[in-house]
Amino acid sequence: MEDEKQWLPHLSSKFASEAHGNLLDAYAVSLEGWRRGLKLRWHVKDSEKFKEMNTWFVDKPGQLFSLSSDEKTHYFFRTRGDLVTNEAVSIGMNKEKTKQMLMQAGITVPEGKRFSPEDSNQAIITYAESLGYPIVLKPTDGSFGRGVIANITSAGELEFSLDYVRNELNYKDVIVEQFVTGDDYRIYVIDNEVIGAIKRMPPNIIGDGINSIRSLIELKNEERSLNPRLASCPIKMEKELVEFISRKGYTLDSILDKNEQLFLSAKSNISLGGDPIDVMDELPEDVKKTAVAALKAVPGLIHGAVDLMYDPSTSNNSGIIIELNPTAQLGGILYPIKGKSRDVPAAIIDYYFPETKGDIENKGKVYFDFHDVLDPLNSRQGYITTVTPCPVGTIYAKKYTVSGDVQDIGYHRGLRKQAFERNLQGFVSNLENGDIEVVVAGTNMKMVDEFRHALLEDPERAHVIEIQEEIYHEPIKVGFEIKADLKTQLEELKLLLQDLEVTELALKKAEVKNRKLEQSFSWRISKPIRFAGAVFKKFK
Repeated sequence: MEDEKQWLPHLSSKFASEAHGNLLDAYAVSLEGWRRGLKLRWHVKDSEKFKEMNTWFVDKPGQLFSLSSDEKTHYFFRTRGDLVTNEAVSIGMNKEKTKQMLMQAGITVPEGKRFSPEDSNQAIITYAESLGYPIVLKPTDGSFGRGVIANITSAGELEFSLDYVRNELNYKDVIVEQFVTGDDYRIYVIDNEVIGAIKRMPPNIIGDGINSIRSLIELKNEERSLNPRLASCPIKMEKELVEFISRKGYTLDSILDKNEQLFLSAKSNISLGGDPIDVMDELPEDVKKTAVAALKAVPGLIHGAVDLMYDPSTSNNSGIIIELNPTAQLGGILYPIKGKSRDVPAAIIDYYFPETKGDIENKGKVYFDFHDVLDPLNSRQGYITTVTPCPVGTIYAKKYTVSGDVQDIGYHRGLRKQAFERNLQGFVSNLENGDIEVVVAGTNMKMVDEFRHALLEDPERAHVIEIQEEIYHEPIKVGFEIKADLKTQLEELKLLLQDLEVTELALKKAEVKNRKLEQSFSWRISKPIRFAGAVFKKFK
């Protein structure tokens, strides 16, 4: 499908390799703001501002960040900014409350009813029979499609599903509603505008007449691993999938005919193995209007995703709303398996910082190391970390291939120091033939050109025979990285341990010196004077 998709060049897989899963969305939005010159900071949930936001369920760093201009600061949890109210988030997380507000606004939703933990399974079955099969069973408070069972066609099937959802998954509070036919769409809305839309197809494979279903799933997962969004959500060959295909007469060892398509689940969630297909250009305007109206039905929900079912064969159907998502994942819209990627991160930053709209000179040329930024937060060394500002101005970059005795780690560390002194970004890496590759970039062309001289300034640790240079066109990560092979990593670790030994020795010497001072005659006789000085300073 390589020729069927068009991803945004400034969010290529090279940039997205910095983050996967639920970190991808936060990284994409923060990267957009950072590239526009906004100050980017990452936070942990204990940071003061995020105690005010509905982010109690955040379990690790990399999802909370702030962007600041000279005039203002906005705070974000993944894709959700602080202009979305806590009340809107609470409603969006509760499917029953969402349905009530949509119905009050005159928006079509599936008919159904909520059942509390106190309600018996038999009461639920009785209601389902009055509603009419097929029906859908889902948790009142859930996400990512967990516990949702669609197209239940009989009381026996519902009884089995209730036992699974209420007892095995422990979702006691559930909703039973009509099963709506049609295709599953996720539409992202900001204020009054639809920014992106995808059709979500349930997990599926295409037969080749040779490979088993098991092998086809493995091949499909290899294909998904190349997609920044889908890499973190492979199709899992679990009990639910096996039972689903068995009802169609297949096992994992069955072989499909050539070009035969087999759906592996009724659920179309991307996180459960579904396929995202861009439909922004062909989606009818009536369906887009329904999505906008649904978002506006919840006060304070300024932007977010609308999930709806739409059947193109039904002329009077403009979409039936399934749920609203204030903190929606963008990966399917950014990395569809077919169609165009839509720049939702840019639209979000446009809304929060409209003064930054316009062409961004370095939009596809620079990025930051996400993992390095998060390290202090993961190790609990701090609550906030600030990202090095994005270079402002035209980026000039060169690649130098240096031959000779040049793979000494000390030489590489010296090059890093030289790059920092010239305010340059880049990296140095060893080549298998004994050469090194040095890439430097910056907004000062003279400094980039003059770095050639820096390659010759350490004759004690490097013997340079030849330098080849060329213009470098690939994106640049801010900072200067020593890309080390295993040997170089061991040398770097050895030097680091030596530095730690020196530091520990200095600390021990300082402690001994301090003890000697405290035990000295002059220190003891001056104690009353120091005490009086401290008292005077306190009441001054």
